[in-house]
Amino acid sequence: MTGRLAGIARHDRPRGLIEEVGQVRVTAAEGVEGNCRGKPVNGKQPLRQISLIEAESWQAAMAELAQAGIDPLPWSVRRANLLVEGVRLPREAGKVITIGESLRIETTMECDPCQRMEEVQPGLMAALAPDWRGGVLGRVLSDGEIAVGDEVRIEE
Repeated sequence: MTGRLAGIARHDRPRGLIEEVGQVRVTAAEGVEGNCRGKPVNGKQPLRQISLIEAESWQAAMAELAQAGIDPLPWSVRRANLLVEGVRLPREAGKVITIGESLRIETTMECDPCQRMEEVQPGLMAALAPDWRGGVLGRVLSDGEIAVGDEVRIEE
């Protein structure tokens, strides 16, 4: 199962502006470089160190909103760090996602859409709720430098 990395985003503080970038370093010590989430707390790596969403899931949510007359939104309003396309992300904890040459991420849980999504656009929270559309959360196992266009693989 392979796909590609279609987008990278980060924000430097909670509720901060989202910045889309073409490449970034991701480490177990920091998470996504320049992102406010990801650093260990009390020596423990957070379960929400990095977030990923499928382009296909985002498109399905946008199609659902379009039926209500709502214009499509950019994927980055989801506030996920990585947008992948052409590959189905694991729907369970403990699976490993590899991106580029060396980045390895262990899935920890579903990224349930929160009230913040409803603030962005009424109806978005519900549109992201089915079938893990909101994405997955994970922790970094192996550091890596990644760029838009890199291959995304699910390890078996």
